[in-house]
Amino acid sequence: MATTSAATFSIGSTVSFGRRGSPPPLTKPSAARCTSQNSLASFSGLKAATSVNCDSESSFLGKESSAALRGSFARKAQKPNQSSHHGLQLQASYKVAILGAAGGIGQPLALLIKMSPLISALNLYDIANVKGVAADLSHCNTPSQVLDFTGASELGNCLKGVNVVVIPAGVPRKPGMTRDDLFNINANIVKTLVEAVADNCPDAFIHVISNPVNSTVPIAAEVLKQKGVYDPKKLFGVTTLDVVRANTFVAEKKNLKLIDVDVPVIGGHAGITILPLLSKMKPSVRFSDEEVEQLTIRIQNAGTEVVEAKAGAGSATLSMAYAAARFVESSLRALDGDGDVYECSFVQSDLTDLPFFASRVKLGRKGIEAMIPSDLQGLSEYEEKALEALKPELKASIEKGIAFAQKQPVTA
Repeated sequence: MATTSAATFSIGSTVSFGRRGSPPPLTKPSAARCTSQNSLASFSGLKAATSVNCDSESSFLGKESSAALRGSFARKAQKPNQSSHHGLQLQASYKVAILGAAGGIGQPLALLIKMSPLISALNLYDIANVKGVAADLSHCNTPSQVLDFTGASELGNCLKGVNVVVIPAGVPRKPGMTRDDLFNINANIVKTLVEAVADNCPDAFIHVISNPVNSTVPIAAEVLKQKGVYDPKKLFGVTTLDVVRANTFVAEKKNLKLIDVDVPVIGGHAGITILPLLSKMKPSVRFSDEEVEQLTIRIQNAGTEVVEAKAGAGSATLSMAYAAARFVESSLRALDGDGDVYECSFVQSDLTDLPFFASRVKLGRKGIEAMIPSDLQGLSEYEEKALEALKPELKASIEKGIAFAQKQPVTA
């Protein structure tokens, strides 16, 4: 969904979300066309107007998410005696913290998350330069309050009472760098931040973006275990960007409408460990063997494509922020009681012989409600071979992360 138009919020007094059929079984993003007559006062997202108009082919929501969000608005609009924030009764009640909010991913991610009507507080943390980011974002007239926290001494306060923690902190990839080259720096950063999460908001959903995700998620798990607060249902490696890219590239290749395309992506989040399941995509499309190979390789190498195009000036920060914001929105919808939220994520898993694996999961109020084992059944011959080929590399990355965390005692 990366090439869809940006979210079109024309926000004001009338809200409506057009439903188009029952939700399909695969993952969908999070935004909608809103055109009904539910009279709600304006909360003003991007521009003040007399109605909410969120195009279903833009931003995060797909068809079923549109309907679910419509239902959420309708239910809450009918509840009496609720205080409104900027006039819109959305019960913005969730706190989100971004750790690494002043960075290349953190800043656009913070802006996108600030647009969510479900958030009451957005806490921004970094080791420097976050105060200006918070001041800038605080001028956006959406419901959430923005607070800034700088340095280790303020990290605990940033995390108190938070529902979702997003961790994009770390150094980005540079030309010639593999995700493994990032390991030593980012492994320590993730370890330190997750220790603070364990101490201050152990029940929060934890979204790990910092690369290499194939190693940093196992590190986070080990830290949480050592702290005695590990809940595998609430720890997520954010691989949504692989799905976003797969959807985009397939839609371009086959001249499909992006809102209709959904490609599950399994495995890990680096190189050949990224495996798009083109045989499982919706809608069902025929590919030649050459097309399957070309698309798979492009999806696997898409991060390098961006790094090389930026010629040393950065990595895939904007598309990563978009994908991460989609996953945050899905988590918030799940926390808010939406019973039909599916995303691909790198999580503790029993679908294969590997302890962690990226696959489609169903999200609920307590985190992962279910794995979807059917996604790994009936794969094409190409996908079966690719799945077996990725396992040794993914296994090594997982073990590297676990070994790192076990050698580094957590702070009391």
